[in-house]
Amino acid sequence: MLKSATIKNFGPLPSGEYKFAPGLNVVVGENGSGKSQLLKLLYALLKLQADSKELNKTTLQKECADKLVGVFRADALGRLVTRRQGHDRCEVALSMQEQKQDLAISLSTRSSSSVQIDVLPTTRLELSPVYLPTRELLTLCPWFVPLYDNHHVPFEESWRDTVSLLGKPALKGKREAVAAGLLQPLEEVMGGKVVVDTPSGRFYLQVPGGGKMEMPLVAEGLRKVAMLARLIATGTLLEQGYLFWDEPETNLNPRLIRKIAASIMSLCRQGIQVFIATHSYFLLKELDLLSRQQPVAQCYIGLSLDDARQVQCEQVDSLAELNCLVALDEELAQYDREMEISHDAAG
Repeated sequence: MLKSATIKNFGPLPSGEYKFAPGLNVVVGENGSGKSQLLKLLYALLKLQADSKELNKTTLQKECADKLVGVFRADALGRLVTRRQGHDRCEVALSMQEQKQDLAISLSTRSSSSVQIDVLPTTRLELSPVYLPTRELLTLCPWFVPLYDNHHVPFEESWRDTVSLLGKPALKGKREAVAAGLLQPLEEVMGGKVVVDTPSGRFYLQVPGGGKMEMPLVAEGLRKVAMLARLIATGTLLEQGYLFWDEPETNLNPRLIRKIAASIMSLCRQGIQVFIATHSYFLLKELDLLSRQQPVAQCYIGLSLDDARQVQCEQVDSLAELNCLVALDEELAQYDREMEISHDAAG
């Protein structure tokens, strides 16, 4: 489990310590405040620890540099450092539940392809973290991985990582029954099961009484649900894993958002540490309502821009404690505008 991250001079993020809950972690804020950057940074460093060939400084420094550039698509590592005049340095330290997995790195504005490992982990993560972007990725299987590995293509490396995980075989045995319980509500929403054609590696939606439907013909919102279902079926999202999901609500109607919220909470209860970034007050409220029914340890990180356009951060344990919530502010402002229009029309 990731306990906290101490971040200094990384992109737009305020410098300081970010503490995380073992269950649900939600990042909210305006565009440009650093929500996605925070998720990508944490994902990249955890992915590094899960996949590194050798946990020694020389190997890890090169792999860390490659991973950060691949995930952020930066021209040079120094571009990740907070932009201001003159030379500066970025430092990031992850504190894990198992101290042997702690990691700390640093880089400077002059860094083009090198990262300094300041604290070296001595044990790997048991499970690979998962990063879900706003776009669904099932329709990229299986051709995307060889394309990414053999050609220069302008896609984030997290896409390649996730497509690779989607292609893993489904579970068998005792853990299959656990996965089946999590899959049932998702399959009800999709109206079928996600299946893979072994020779081609392509995904289909198996509809009872309706045969197999090619995944590109399935509505995009349902494809996002299908992507989550597939990762549960393979065991990637079971027990002690990590899920990073950027704007789960994208292309989903409120009914599907409710189902996704329930699945997120179910994953938290299964021991998955979940990190999401969202603009949706509907999703936030649904998560809050579900947590009241069956409590889950949670943390809310609010990022907001002050009058000087500097990002400020607040960290609280519940939605009700957030002082700055743009999604709610805009919803209330819209209601006020509606009341003014109604009043003017009546007058």
